[in-house]
Amino acid sequence: MNYLHHYTSPLGNMTMASDGKALTGLWFDDQKYFALGINGNVAESDFPVFYETSRWLDLYFSGICPDFTPKLHLRGTDFQKMVWSILLTIPYGSTRSYREIADQIAAMREVAHMSAQAVGGAVGHNPVSIIVPCHRVLGSDGSLTGYAGGLEKKRYLLELESTNGNNLT
Repeated sequence: MNYLHHYTSPLGNMTMASDGKALTGLWFDDQKYFALGINGNVAESDFPVFYETSRWLDLYFSGICPDFTPKLHLRGTDFQKMVWSILLTIPYGSTRSYREIADQIAAMREVAHMSAQAVGGAVGHNPVSIIVPCHRVLGSDGSLTGYAGGLEKKRYLLELESTNGNNLT
């Protein structure tokens, strides 16, 4: 069973999903891949994880770096989960490039090369926007590239975190 809850952010309405215990999804309602992986029975609910996620988002959108992470249950391939776990290590206000993440995965897997495009695909299918900070990933030249929620939202989130806005293109 999948449970949904709604949140109104400064960037528009968002939908949260849970398996009843942990957060499994968080999307802008108009984003690409909205509710990907939500199949079968769906119900609206008020689980504690939804209140915790709303509190996290309230802090975040007020310009405060939350000092906790709601319980997450990320559903995806092993490769996607590896990429998403790396995203969770990118500090608030910092960015990484797709290439840097690909190089980190190559080192972890003890292989010579990992495709930055493959990393981009996994980043783009991140089911938990903002909390798993895919918006902190930039092109190798520092440019804004791909964000399922849209580049204007990505720019807003990076500026909110006081990332060097002068290099955002």
